[in-house]
Formats: sequence, C-alpha cells, structure tokens
Amino acid sequence: MHRRAILAASLLAPLAVRAETTWPTKPVRIVVPFNPGGAIDAMVRVIADALTSRLGQQVLVDPKPGANTILGADIVAKAPPDGYTFLITTNSTHTNNPSLYAKLPFDPAKDLVPVSLVSLGTILLAVRAGAPFDDLKGMAAWVKGLGRPASYGSWGIGSSGHLYGLMLEKVLGGSYSHVPYRGDVPALQDVANGGLDLSWASPVSAKPQIAAGKVKAIAAAGSKRSAAMPELSTFAEQLVPGFDLSLFVAAYAPAGTPAGIVNRMQQELRVAIGDPAVADKLIAQGQTPVGSTPGELAKVLARETPIWADLIQQSGAKVE
Repeated sequence: MHRRAILAASLLAPLAVRAETTWPTKPVRIVVPFNPGGAIDAMVRVIADALTSRLGQQVLVDPKPGANTILGADIVAKAPPDGYTFLITTNSTHTNNPSLYAKLPFDPAKDLVPVSLVSLGTILLAVRAGAPFDDLKGMAAWVKGLGRPASYGSWGIGSSGHLYGLMLEKVLGGSYSHVPYRGDVPALQDVANGGLDLSWASPVSAKPQIAAGKVKAIAAAGSKRSAAMPELSTFAEQLVPGFDLSLFVAAYAPAGTPAGIVNRMQQELRVAIGDPAVADKLIAQGQTPVGSTPGELAKVLARETPIWADLIQQSGAKVE
C-alpha cells in the first residue's frame, strides 16, 4: 500500500507542475465580500481589468457582501484550491472577525493563504455640511452638549468603522451610538439628509457628497493623509492618538492552492498595481497601492491581528 501511495504521488506531481505552469486556462474569479459599486468593489474591478490583459483569461469580480466579509470569505475558504478562486478583502476578515465573533464558519488563518497586499486604505469621518464645527475639538464639544448619544454609521457591526466609533467615545468623551449599514454610501446619504450625525466612509464614497456640498470631512483615520484627499488632516495631527492602525486590502487563496499559482498571482498583482494607470485610479479612490510577497503579508497579519484583538477586547464589542 505504501508503494502504491508513492507511485500515485509520483504520477500526480507532474500534473500539478503542469497545471501551475499553464495556469490559467479558464476565467479566474475574485470574490469581493462587499456590496457591488462600493469602494472595494470599484478598486478590485480596476485591478481585474489589468489582470485580464496580463493573464489572457477573463478575471471576474464576484461581489458577495454580508456579515462583515464573512459570507464572501467563507465561499473562498471552501472553494477548490485550484487557482481559479481568490479573495480580495479588508483586514477585518483576519484581524477583527476572529475576536468579534464567538464562532466563524471557517478559520481565516488556516483556510486562507496570503497572496499579496493590495493597498493601504483611509477612512474619514464625515458630518453634515451645515454642522456647527469643522474639526475634532469642535465636534467633541458639540457631542457633549447634545443631550443624547451622537449616532454614527459604518458598513457593519464589527467593521473598522464600528471600532473607530468606539474609540471616539474613549478618546474624545461624550456618548456615541452605532448604526450599521450595508455600505458607507447609504450612511452618507443619511448624514446629508440629517438622519444620522456622523459616518465613517472611504474617500471615494465621500468625495461626491462633499463636492455637492452635502457633507464635510472632519479628519482621516490613519498614519498618513490620504493621497486622494491630501488637504484632510489626520486624527493624530489633530492631537488624537490611537487612530493610526493599519487599514489594508489584501488578496488570499484557498488553503492548498499550489505555491506556483499563488506566486504567479502575487507577481501579476504586483505588476498590475504598479501600472501608473491603475495606481492613479486606486489613489483617486482613496487607496495607496502596495504589493508584497505572501510572506510579507503574513508578517503584516501577525503584527496587526493582536493589536486589533486588544482593541476589541478593550471595547467589549461582540457579535453573536
């Protein structure tokens, strides 16, 4: 029996090598666990177009929103590891959800393998254009005088926006109430209409509302100003520490995907993201393009996951 297993493995090995060297021979699917038309979906479509040209096969974007990226990520975690299904998602999938949820349908650390960092993102805090303040100091005073919790929107329970709202209360004082939405665009619409006090959003979602004079941005969460909105100062610049956690978008494959295919996809992503035409579009959408090896992405996850886990523990946030 042992001899048969060795023989079978020796016969299969050339097939695996051949599959890696000829990949892809059919369309490739990238699952995006966010709403179609949203910030992440829009940026992945730009990247997918570039990959289609490079790979010679159609690269399809498949939005699967829900449960703070869990629904889409679960599809990829359970997909055949043949190099035809990938995931591009935010750090929430790995750094937030394992601490927020008592039970997940998959293990992000075991069932998904890193491919590459894609971009570093910026989240901004937006308020109604007519709000009687223009900075964090003014907002903090306004919230404390409201006589009720200030409502703030994010793109879901357990999202980075949700956690940043919890941090607002901790570092600025006052009282805040989270309102989850299925994306930042509807939350911004409610801010503009006066039905919501504040909202976290990406620059690409907020800029049209800002240009229309319906909302205004107060500050950006991140260690650096957004290349898409360099005029907007960060929380740290406004003397509010603790808002410099890394927010990143990255690509993953199902565990067991051949290393040769993972490495090829990583290389193609790096070239696609580095194309000035692609990079300019990502920057316009509030993303800073980056590329990495699978190992470099693994190191980022190892560094950032305990930081977010500690923040979640301090906040007491839990999702059943």
